[in-house]
Amino acid sequence: KMAMQKKVFPGLCMLSFLTRIVSSFTTVVPSFTRSKHRLSSFQPISTSFVSYHKARSYTTMSAKTIPDVVPGRPTFQQTMLRIANPTKSIKFYRDMMGMTLIDIFDFPQYEFSLYFLATLPEGTDYTLTPGTKEAHDYLWTYDGSTLELTHNHGTEEGDFAGYHAGNQEKDGFGHIAFNCNDIREATDKLLAQGVDFKKKPDEGRMKNIAFAYDPDGYWVELVTRSNSVEIPSNYFNLSQCMIRVKNPKKTIPFYQSLGMSLIREIHFNDFSLYYLATGVEAPDDTSSGETMGNFFGQVLELTHNHGTENDDDYKLFNGNEDNRKGFGHVGFLVDDVYKACDALRPMGYGFKKEPDGGSMKGLAFAFDPDGYWVEIVPRGGLDFGDKRKV
Repeated sequence: KMAMQKKVFPGLCMLSFLTRIVSSFTTVVPSFTRSKHRLSSFQPISTSFVSYHKARSYTTMSAKTIPDVVPGRPTFQQTMLRIANPTKSIKFYRDMMGMTLIDIFDFPQYEFSLYFLATLPEGTDYTLTPGTKEAHDYLWTYDGSTLELTHNHGTEEGDFAGYHAGNQEKDGFGHIAFNCNDIREATDKLLAQGVDFKKKPDEGRMKNIAFAYDPDGYWVELVTRSNSVEIPSNYFNLSQCMIRVKNPKKTIPFYQSLGMSLIREIHFNDFSLYYLATGVEAPDDTSSGETMGNFFGQVLELTHNHGTENDDDYKLFNGNEDNRKGFGHVGFLVDDVYKACDALRPMGYGFKKEPDGGSMKGLAFAFDPDGYWVEIVPRGGLDFGDKRKV
């Protein structure tokens, strides 16, 4: 069992099965070494850091034509990470980062389980039992964004080498992030609970920025939130999923077609940052941080290292390659998967799984311009003969 050989199942028989395959992995410890392209995220990501770099003149993406949104009210619903030990990961994200475990799917016959967590506004009384039909219904109609943790059974045992946390040469996935009021206080709080840090707020040249490690070594950025009274008073809230992109002129329209608005962009001499979200209108001025500062949900942060768009040989790893599995995908809820995929298909980026591919009908995985997997999930879930929804 623990040889961790790749398991082969007939077709795609369960939700997102393409991303659940167990195989052999090598733990890679992230390095501080700078390479040709920025691997770390120690660059400024909010207005408080702008003074550390001089932004050059740059044509903003907000001036570009916004593509039509695919039908079906798409909403950014999930970021998926593979985890080795759900007991440790849930303790970290629920008990330390303040998330709510809203649903669980156990598939013992296929030896994997899925855990969905969300930051619910402070004071929300979530009384549903994860794993029940009521919790499934809540999850697949939830307007916010979740963190999906995928556990392949057996990886919690001692001889599993670990998942690939990203941030090595040409890795696409960078980190997730949580907002908080006071980074230093939050860092001290997590340190007191035994959390390790890649970077503490006062280390290095860039101050007021911190990166913790989660139990699998994924980078968890701590970001100072706005003091807006419009934002719920959670100590932490899930706020970002960061991926690197080759060409924002292709990637941004793709995600705009999935209902995302470009709400913030920051440009520096050798890289740019773009922030997109669903459920909020794009501001007239995307150089202002006001809209993002008042946003409580999870944004998709796109990091572009200038010049990669002109390098024909430059290709990012998407997190699903052998020996680099860790980050799996982002996902969107839509009313009709078939109509949404019909609208995406002319873009020409293709599909990992078409809606009718495999034995699981009505669920799709599209490729974005960099080859990241984008799950397209029907709002309300998928019905089986026993009326169970996954």
